[in-house]
Amino acid sequence: MIALIQRVTEARVDIEGKTVGQIGAGLLVLLGVEKEDDESKAERLAEKVLNYRIFSDEQGKMNLNLCQSGGSLLVVSQFTLAADTHKGLRPSFSRGAPPERAKALYQHFITRCAEKVRVAQGEFAADMQVSLTNDGPVTFWLNL
Repeated sequence: MIALIQRVTEARVDIEGKTVGQIGAGLLVLLGVEKEDDESKAERLAEKVLNYRIFSDEQGKMNLNLCQSGGSLLVVSQFTLAADTHKGLRPSFSRGAPPERAKALYQHFITRCAEKVRVAQGEFAADMQVSLTNDGPVTFWLNL
């Protein structure tokens, strides 16, 4: 699984002009699922996202995780993160999981995260417009 996580002061997902998911301060997670991914990887990634210490403490150091910061999570499926871009000028998506499997693992990731924080989400496989205010900017790429 691949996640691009961005610390945000706010983020939302719109589909056809309607907001389907929105958070204030927290993390926007763009999530890509690859063929070899399974529930175990989804759980490990959820734990890493929830516990990754990228929020500032009282001294201004990145020392707090999402749970400690009191923030929320916005999760958006993004199959393009699984693209192979090593050759040519057109990405290959052969590493991506089949849609049914990817959707199940996307939902499993969300379920695990929702056990500890408030989670909003986009709609799997929809044409979404994502808006965010990146805080910092702070962005990390997590690959399991």
